[in-house]
Amino acid sequence: MNPVHILAKKGDVAERVVVAGDPGRVKLLSKLLKDPVLVNENRGFLVYTGYYNGVRVSVATHGIGGPSMAIVLEELAMLGGKAFVRLGTAGGLVPELSLGDVVVVTGASYNPGGLIAQYFGETTCPAATPDFELTTEIVKSLQAKGVRFFLGNVFSSDAFYAEDEHFAQKWSQRGNVAVEMEAATLFVVGRLRNLKTAATVVISDSLVKKEWISKEKLEESVMKVAEAIFLALTNYKL
Repeated sequence: MNPVHILAKKGDVAERVVVAGDPGRVKLLSKLLKDPVLVNENRGFLVYTGYYNGVRVSVATHGIGGPSMAIVLEELAMLGGKAFVRLGTAGGLVPELSLGDVVVVTGASYNPGGLIAQYFGETTCPAATPDFELTTEIVKSLQAKGVRFFLGNVFSSDAFYAEDEHFAQKWSQRGNVAVEMEAATLFVVGRLRNLKTAATVVISDSLVKKEWISKEKLEESVMKVAEAIFLALTNYKL
């Protein structure tokens, strides 16, 4: 199959890819690459390919939510992507997490049905977990750069505005430290397609403390983590 949303040629996308939901963040991350080339801007799914420490890497926009993530993941894989790390944002569900904190995702909870059920042809809940070795590389890189981080499970929500006053308590009691919208799809579809996946998120708001991060502090936190993500991805053996 040929991609219908990401209008790039096979080979335009590197085997190692960092993905983020916000095209503005993808532009920012592309500045860490040497000789970045914009290989797609159709549908707002910006994709840049360049080099980090001499290794070819792409940075791509996955949009918001599971369906958008699935489309982009499938099409980037068609174009040559093999290992994917999501560098995103999440809402804190536990008081231990503060604005700007980093969570390396160890698994994702999700509601049954929807996109994942359609992939499997039945309402089932396959494990949504990242690749262990790629996640381990991220942990080692963060430690090497002295970046403080948490390890934990997240809840991948399909409805941004469906949260009620009991949301944080309900999902934290189920073992989740943060809420975002794409990790479960990344992990499940990645395993179905034999891709290596991992995710790291920066806490942009707290549902417990009722606070939001500033744009400046968020960018600072993301870029602090980004160097470690790129290092881990380029050290990872495919």
